[in-house]
Amino acid sequence: MSEPVIPRPKSEFLQVECPDCNKVQRVFNHASTEVKCLVCNCLLAKPAGGKCKILGKIVEPEKKE
Repeated sequence: MSEPVIPRPKSEFLQVECPDCNKVQRVFNHASTEVKCLVCNCLLAKPAGGKCKILGKIVEPEKKE
């Protein structure tokens, strides 16, 4: 007998680097409000329907095993 398939969520948290101060901050990829940098107040993401438009550089997190 096979195990039931558990659906994975389509949303996730992303590590986004600020283009101005290079500070890394976590951003939800389905954010419904504008997300600003906590240090320099630069706009990192703005809502665009479902997923938000990421304006900073997405940093790949380390893989957990």
